[in-house]
Amino acid sequence: MGAMLKHSFTYRELLARYLRPQWQRVCWMGLLLLASITLQLVNPQILRQFIDNALQGSNTNSLMLAGALFIGLSLLNQLLAVINTYVSENVAWTATNQLRTDLVSHCLQLDMAFHKARTAGELIERIDGDVNTLANFFSQAIIKLLGNGLLIVGVLLLLFTEQWQVGIAISIFALGGLFILIRLRNIAVPYWMKTREKDAEFFGFLGEQLAGTADVRANGATGYVMRRFYLLLRSWLPIHMRANLASYATWSSTLLLFGFGNALALGISTYLWSRHEISPGTVYLIFYYTNLLSAPMEQIRTQLQQLQEASAGIERIRQLLQAQPTILDGDGAELPAGALALEINDITFGYNADEPVLQNLSLQLAAGRVLGILGRTGSGKTTLARLLLRLYDVQQGEILLGGVPLRQTRLRGLRQHIGMVTQDVQLFHASVRDNLTYFDRAIDDTHILKVLTELGLASWYQSLPAGLDTILGSDGEGLSAGEAQLLAFSRVFLSNPGLIIMDEASSRLDPATEQLIEKAVDTLLHERTGIIIAHRLSTIQRADDILIIEDGHLLEYGPRAQLANNPHSRFYRLLQTGLEEVLA
Repeated sequence: MGAMLKHSFTYRELLARYLRPQWQRVCWMGLLLLASITLQLVNPQILRQFIDNALQGSNTNSLMLAGALFIGLSLLNQLLAVINTYVSENVAWTATNQLRTDLVSHCLQLDMAFHKARTAGELIERIDGDVNTLANFFSQAIIKLLGNGLLIVGVLLLLFTEQWQVGIAISIFALGGLFILIRLRNIAVPYWMKTREKDAEFFGFLGEQLAGTADVRANGATGYVMRRFYLLLRSWLPIHMRANLASYATWSSTLLLFGFGNALALGISTYLWSRHEISPGTVYLIFYYTNLLSAPMEQIRTQLQQLQEASAGIERIRQLLQAQPTILDGDGAELPAGALALEINDITFGYNADEPVLQNLSLQLAAGRVLGILGRTGSGKTTLARLLLRLYDVQQGEILLGGVPLRQTRLRGLRQHIGMVTQDVQLFHASVRDNLTYFDRAIDDTHILKVLTELGLASWYQSLPAGLDTILGSDGEGLSAGEAQLLAFSRVFLSNPGLIIMDEASSRLDPATEQLIEKAVDTLLHERTGIIIAHRLSTIQRADDILIIEDGHLLEYGPRAQLANNPHSRFYRLLQTGLEEVLA
């Protein structure tokens, strides 16, 4: 996906990538369109013969035959149109769904910094809304442009064969009309781009506010939200008006062209008929063919307008695809199995390069030991966990896991060796099995049930109406905070990592539930390296070493027992005064 679309993203590349796998359907679309063009060119000839024969007093049978043939070909043309619509819609949905898949895959590979800077609603609008504008582009735009161009050429050639003066006049009209339409093609593009941007802003705001409905209502912020909603709608209107006015200018110019073309055809035909150079049937034929030009020219205008909208969508998709991850796979160095030693050498990191969150931090943690990290909110504890998972990369220094520099590992392999449990548990609208295994069907049910039993979730499991196939809501509906947290612990059990990170993992648990998982946590940390980030002293009683961070700096680091017995250590004072009071 990335290589071809990374630097450029054009119509040709889109068609080559997303229509080439459907070349058979595209060929059928082309053949159906050619058949329809042929029928549109033949039918007026039948009507011309019908009119001339009727005026000359031909027998009824020949007239009935001509009428039946005309009706039959018209019905066949409509049938071809229906089949073509069916095929083209299949092509469109197949292509757009593949493009959506590519965009979602691309977004999932982007860094956390990218996602922090954009709302979920904005990305949804880009992945779905912008791609929707390309549905017609994939299904009909290019083929209809080519087909209508062929229809125009066919009409002009037939007019030349009937009367060269008419052919020249109508050709000049058609070429002039197309020139004007092409000149008007790009007028609306900037306006439609702004419209798509405003759409993304609006849906991003709407998604964010709907997700926080409970907090908005509980804190009396409904009025503020409605005012923001009103201001967004108010700013949306003029942008849509300008885009629609630009499109209307193209549409109205087409109407003027059609009116002039019909008047031109009628005037020339009347003149030639008055000089007895053409028959009444030919007058009708010329007028019909000239009027027939209005349909392909109108469709060309419509397709050009839709291409304008598609251009805006393509440009925004191109901008999204230009965002590239900065955290890349290493050369594939493998992490060792089992407990992993951790070495941090003089690292400095900030979400903004000029505002470091961690500065000159160094430590060594032996494999199989448990590190307890303490510090005030905002001191950098969670940031350190994110660096270990390579959700971000340090600006200075180096982190080694199992003796392997993180930058040299494959991201997928690294994250398979690290398990993390936080106080915010992300659940999916999926089965209990999929929520526990992250959709990994290689983990068998027997292992899952064993883990649930070890964590004290056996009674909860037995209450599920469909066992592991029970569907959970994405917001954890039906689960207590403790049950959701225990499910998060179960995930880590099942992944069997060599390093466990617990970031305030028990902060949402009541004392009874916390006691329930104490034994399970001991089992989990057995023969594994552990990092426990906590505010409460009780949470780090099992830690072998203690790290205290203050304002991004290492304030104190050493074995827990040694620090606890040293009256001059900060950890000793925390034990005496209470961690919650000092670090809150």
